[in-house]
Amino acid sequence: MNKQIRASVAALVVAILTAACGSSAPATASPTASVAATPAAPVTLQFASYAWQKATVDAHNKIVSDWNAAHPNITVKIVTVDVNSVHDKLLTTFQGGTAADIVHDESADIGGFSGQGFLADLTPLIPAEVKSDIPQGVWDTVTFNGKITGVPTILQTYSVFVNRKMLADASVTLPTAASPWTWDKFAQVAKQLTTADHFGVGWGLKSPAATVMSMSQNFSGNFFYNEGGKNVVKFGAAEQQVLKRIYDLAYTDKSLSPTTLGQSGPDILPGFFAGKYAMIVGGNYVAQQMVEQAPAGFDWAMLPLLKGDTQAQAANPQTLSISAQSKNPKEAMQFIAYYMQANNLASVGIGDWLIPVTTSAGKAVTTITGGKNSWDVNVAAAPSLKLAPFQTLDAYAQWKSQIAQPAFQQYFANKIDLATVGTQLIDGWTKVGGK
Repeated sequence: MNKQIRASVAALVVAILTAACGSSAPATASPTASVAATPAAPVTLQFASYAWQKATVDAHNKIVSDWNAAHPNITVKIVTVDVNSVHDKLLTTFQGGTAADIVHDESADIGGFSGQGFLADLTPLIPAEVKSDIPQGVWDTVTFNGKITGVPTILQTYSVFVNRKMLADASVTLPTAASPWTWDKFAQVAKQLTTADHFGVGWGLKSPAATVMSMSQNFSGNFFYNEGGKNVVKFGAAEQQVLKRIYDLAYTDKSLSPTTLGQSGPDILPGFFAGKYAMIVGGNYVAQQMVEQAPAGFDWAMLPLLKGDTQAQAANPQTLSISAQSKNPKEAMQFIAYYMQANNLASVGIGDWLIPVTTSAGKAVTTITGGKNSWDVNVAAAPSLKLAPFQTLDAYAQWKSQIAQPAFQQYFANKIDLATVGTQLIDGWTKVGGK
């Protein structure tokens, strides 16, 4: 299909799902939650969201519009947050007493906000049907000191995307779910596909911390360890695996375009479409941009997750939280429960090309898409996602942005060695007050 048709199909899928949203009755609360009562006076809820891909923004707008039409006494208004400054923006509103009632964030970030008392404990508010539709392992990522402070929504993976024709021309057979590529196999193929005209792989690692921390779970690279009740950073062989393998692709094998290391994920797509690299690595959300931007006839696929010792990656779902400042937490939970209905969450997942966390929404996505455009591969990755040790630490978000990010950037720019990376990571945890 050409570009216009593919984009139309993507828009149609979202339209089908979001149209279904309005016909569904709002989810009811569990008997103990008591969140379904109509307020005596009209209530307005602010919903701070960083949704940025057009299909996701459209899905959010549709969900809110349908909710408002069905609940005239509980009006929801979207407040747009810049995707590039979510943490800082939310922190400013929390500290200033101007936080939205409902906050869109991610599990790795809300731990700090939870520890500072900015987020409400949702445990008594979550409806039973929402609780049972999400695996316990995913709930673990939003539970801090025994309190659930976010409802998980959609999940990201880091995956390999390939130009099918370039791999076929090189007689490279694609992996299957039953037999995924190992990191060693990936490096071998990347080298095989590198020629005088193009690289085997491009990898946008302008902001590498999230990618490295998540994919290091392939080798049990946890970085954080609890010793005697205190969390410490270690930088052993397991933590060095992914960093060193990426470095070797670029500087030893010379199969990874070094230019792409300083670019963002979207920045490398034009080069991928132009055949400058046979493969790229990026968040699974890149598939949405493939559908919208790939030229006519471009044949791409997303591969099963790479395997080290395992295919494990960190489960860092996007989340919906309720501000501790909100005067209407029960009404806010009513809206969140509505948002989490299968068709609604499926529309959000398809919009961002991320995996819905609920079993019902996952089935809805698979049914609607028929598994096309690698949706079968995307949804099948869910069991490999797990809670990583760093996700529940209050100071992690600060350590990640202020310490790990620049250290990894300097290493991939070939400005410091692994030993220096380790020193910066370990000392940096103390600097940010990690404990």
